Amino acid sequence: MFRLRRRLAVGLLACVAVLFTARFLIRAPDERYGTVIAIDLGTANSRVAVMKNGKMEILANDQGSLATSSYVAFTKEGRVGDSAKNQAAANPINTVFGVKRLIGRKFDQADVQADIERFPFTVVSKDNNPIIQVETHKGKQQFTPEEILAMLLTGMKEIAEGHIGSKVTHAVITVTANFNDGQRRATKKAGTIAGLKILRMIDEPIAAGMAYNLNMDAMDNERYIVVYDLGNTFDLSLLSIDGGFVEILSTISDPHLGGEEFDQRIVNYFVDLYNSENNVDISKDLHTIGKLKREVERAKNILSSQTSTHIEIGSFFEGKDFSATLTRAQLEELSMNLFQQTITYIDQVLQEAGMKKSRVDDVVLIGGASRIPRVQSLVEEYFDGKKVKDLTRDGALVIGAGEHAGIMSDGHGTVHPVLVNSSPLTLGIETAGGVMATLVPRHSSMPTRKSRIFSTTADNQGAVVIKVFEGERSMTKGNTLLGEFELAGILLASRGVPEIEVSFELIRGNTLRVFAVEKGTGKQESITIRKGRLSEEEVDSRVVDAAKFADEDKSSRERIDCNNLRGFSLSLKSLDGTGDSNCHDEL
Repeated sequence: MFRLRRRLAVGLLACVAVLFTARFLIRAPDERYGTVIAIDLGTANSRVAVMKNGKMEILANDQGSLATSSYVAFTKEGRVGDSAKNQAAANPINTVFGVKRLIGRKFDQADVQADIERFPFTVVSKDNNPIIQVETHKGKQQFTPEEILAMLLTGMKEIAEGHIGSKVTHAVITVTANFNDGQRRATKKAGTIAGLKILRMIDEPIAAGMAYNLNMDAMDNERYIVVYDLGNTFDLSLLSIDGGFVEILSTISDPHLGGEEFDQRIVNYFVDLYNSENNVDISKDLHTIGKLKREVERAKNILSSQTSTHIEIGSFFEGKDFSATLTRAQLEELSMNLFQQTITYIDQVLQEAGMKKSRVDDVVLIGGASRIPRVQSLVEEYFDGKKVKDLTRDGALVIGAGEHAGIMSDGHGTVHPVLVNSSPLTLGIETAGGVMATLVPRHSSMPTRKSRIFSTTADNQGAVVIKVFEGERSMTKGNTLLGEFELAGILLASRGVPEIEVSFELIRGNTLRVFAVEKGTGKQESITIRKGRLSEEEVDSRVVDAAKFADEDKSSRERIDCNNLRGFSLSLKSLDGTGDSNCHDEL
């Protein structure tokens, strides 16, 4: 096998780009679109907004609420939204929620399986795709996640049409920053089923950044903000905002940390208590658990403004009533390790961006669970007393997305932003000893082009094989091969003499181009890799593995470096001349 030399790098090397995205300007308004609506499609709740008279307005549903439950119930009448959620305890197997956790995913993925275990409704596999199965008056029926999501989108569309009095055909939708291509395509398909053309999917932290910008006076200097989004999932992002220029510098997501998990901790506490006091087991009774979950969620929300609340459920189980008190202190005790985990994530995001917390100008809170007082105090303590900006009640995400919708429909948005997303992971190639050499660092803005110079490991070596890997491990054995190609016709010379320039180019359309040029002869080869974004699970898995195997990888690299120093090798130099001449590669 042909191997390349590399300059020894310090720290963790990662090897994939996940979000191949690019700078872009909001397009000019197009009268053919009519009124473009903005939809914040949340795991638990959704919102819809339109631009009216130059001002963004969040629209109320038929029950007067600005937030609509992301629930679909299969009854004779068919229900979507709050009415679907309200009957969930009585009809658990036919009430679908949390569909964002399934869309664009594969049935056998570990976190999908974990979600299925907790859903009261049935999810089956068809060609390894999750399919929701319900019982209706027509018998068993199956629906794809896209079809369920389309029902939710139709509900939001109808809310908008009821307010503006005309048909709506175009929308801007918020999505989780780590949504991969499959999830985004599936979301777009759901829009098509609902009769909506999705003009753009806005990453949630970008939408939050835009909402923040709208609440601030004109800013002359660049500002750094942390967006702390604790809803039914947890998303954390560090943004740079400079006028209308918004850039994600670093982001992390944990789909199983949030309000739903807090609720489950409380439910488990009361289930254990009730079972012990009554010598029964209610844990498998879906109707009983459904009633308890509904009241626990209500109680948790009350505890954001009160220190205690009472839970009363009539005919709870086998004709007996349920009565209990829940205090804020109990809530905090049951979920404190989860609260603290969010703080650990803040540390991680700042470290990845190479930023000290003292440089953060503002911390923006969104998501219902971020209203928990202890959560807010922990965040403020981490930032040495800096007061957080609570945008949870302002519908920040739909307002931010609405700015784009307003510009697209009639040009009435208040700002014309430039958006810059970044790659959560990095790209690299395999070098001597199976060590990763990074080309595009994690969270690099797109599009981008990066180059490094490598050399041969043997005398008169006429060819090298360039292997492009993805993963979070510093050794290729723990990573995934994206592609490879051979560069032949290299200048025959002593090892370390030929100079091979390897360049990575990320462009829009999820395309990675890799070029290799031997400078002595001008010989050149390249490969184009068209690859979908990785799933959140895959990204998280690589991050976890990198931490888990960090010591093992470090030992392997030290052994390889030691061997390199004992042998003859040429120190690599970066194109900017920062190479360390004391570092050598394995032969």
